[in-house]
Amino acid sequence: MSPGRLYCGTVTTQVIVVNGGSSAGKSGIIRCLQAILPDPWLALGTDTMVEALPASLRGSDGGIEFAADGQVGVGPEFRALEAAWIEGIAAMARAGARVVVDEVFLGGSSSQRRWQQALDGLRVLWVGVWCDAAVAADRELARGDRAVEMAVAQAEVVHRGVTYDLEVDTTHTEAMECARAIAARVE
Repeated sequence: MSPGRLYCGTVTTQVIVVNGGSSAGKSGIIRCLQAILPDPWLALGTDTMVEALPASLRGSDGGIEFAADGQVGVGPEFRALEAAWIEGIAAMARAGARVVVDEVFLGGSSSQRRWQQALDGLRVLWVGVWCDAAVAADRELARGDRAVEMAVAQAEVVHRGVTYDLEVDTTHTEAMECARAIAARVE
């Protein structure tokens, strides 16, 4: 299998980038996508990267900090590792793996530009996952693993200036229905 030519010998969607705020429903949609897409897809995302960071970069100025008000701050050491992470995901796609990226574009369009540069030349489906801030906050509370304010802080800011091929709203739509809409756009 050569890079850019997958499964059927034709160029198809190689990467699906799913962007949305905390507790918008991205992870559930991605699990559904993995279940319904005919070929295997790897699911990688921001949470995976943050969990891979050494403890010294969690809660530090140079790494990533989560404030009580839901704001997330990132420093230069985090950005350097994030750039390598993004390039690594792009390399996996170029090597033939299909990848669904679970992202939170804290910088809106500037975050998307970093991904666009790394994924240049690949077939990418850009998906925005929206959710009403109050609904996302309720989900956040039920999760119990992060500040409830994070969902509210991220609900709209992650979409500012971002261009999508498809947008879904999980406020009243189940993950599987959203996944089917996305799968219909995968070539």
